[in-house]
Amino acid sequence: MQPAATVPAYDLRVNIQGAEPEIWRRLLVPETITVPELHRVLQTAFGWENRHLFGIRCVDRLGQPRVIVGPDGAAEEMGDEPASGVVLFELLDAQETAPVMFEYEYDFGDAWTHVVKVMGPAEMPAGTVQCVDGANRGPVEDSGGPHGYSRLIEALADPAHEEHKELSDWYEFATGQGAGTFEPYAFDVAALNSRLADLAKHLWPEPPADGEIDAVVRPVQWLLDQAGPDGLPLTQDGYLKPAVVSQAVRDLGWAYRWPGKANRESQTLPVLMLRQQLQAWKLLRKSKGRLVRSPGGRKMSDGGRPLWDYLAAAVAVPADQATAVVTRMVVHWLLEGSTPSWDERGRIIANALTGAGFRTESGKPVPVEAARGLYSDVRWTLDCLQLKVAERTFGETANLTDGGRKFLLQVQGLLDGV
Repeated sequence: MQPAATVPAYDLRVNIQGAEPEIWRRLLVPETITVPELHRVLQTAFGWENRHLFGIRCVDRLGQPRVIVGPDGAAEEMGDEPASGVVLFELLDAQETAPVMFEYEYDFGDAWTHVVKVMGPAEMPAGTVQCVDGANRGPVEDSGGPHGYSRLIEALADPAHEEHKELSDWYEFATGQGAGTFEPYAFDVAALNSRLADLAKHLWPEPPADGEIDAVVRPVQWLLDQAGPDGLPLTQDGYLKPAVVSQAVRDLGWAYRWPGKANRESQTLPVLMLRQQLQAWKLLRKSKGRLVRSPGGRKMSDGGRPLWDYLAAAVAVPADQATAVVTRMVVHWLLEGSTPSWDERGRIIANALTGAGFRTESGKPVPVEAARGLYSDVRWTLDCLQLKVAERTFGETANLTDGGRKFLLQVQGLLDGV
């Protein structure tokens, strides 16, 4: 095997100003990393949740003061330089003998200032980010800056503290974890590097391999193949015939998803949703008692990258704007491995839809049940593709495959207009 190509990099020591105990990380990042990409790295390195604005204050290689803010919309409102397109190499000279430092601030309300010091130049494998060392877990999101976080540590550690009960309840609400799990002095460099490796795949994804493409589109390709040039005969009620339903469950390995005989489409939801979704995607249609390929389906019948691109565009541009909002959220959760609990996700989606201007016919905020329904619709749509490692049992939480991650990143790029 050929050794992995290496690229010029920065050796950075980052510490959170004013934090007690001291919270710091030693990171290797490529010279060509952009400011938004560096922001994602620092979010991961310190366990932040990317909920707030961020900014960089520095003097660049040409001696010019720079104030760079992200996301770009916030920069425009504040009159500062937008972060997109700014490369770290514009700002830092790793060969400079005098100390080179800049500040990264996250959450302008809590004002978490990260002091970034350039320790020198480095080399690292292309397409990677690494943490060399560090100390202590990152602060809890929205804990009130360094002073508030120190108070949280003190109160949670002492059951007799006057704020112990109040801040324990807040911690459980804010994190979804029991206060007894809080370990302010914990730091696992191996676990962090695993998360950074996943992040690197998000930031710099390789093109999908042919095998990854075939795996992701497999359920769709299977039904297109079954329809063939002549179509599939349907039952009198317009469903797939039992033999086809049983074959779908068997061929696609879906027995774990639907217990029982799974030979009637009306009672086998995964197959029903697959057939209906291919109709919604305009790949199949009903005609004279048969399920036949549409003109688009005939064009996509050979599968491969054209079908992959077609499906990514279809997922990214659903029929209505409310579904588009929910799709964006679900794709983000899947890519980050951060899907909230069932109770939380309904509330979060309802608030997001209401905040985006959606209302019921009577003008009321979006109810949680309606939000949950949209979430289920989006998940059933995505489950018509093979994005995850095959589960062994119903309800098992499965990880995305590399192909599934690449597909969702392409959908996310389309949603973001990249």
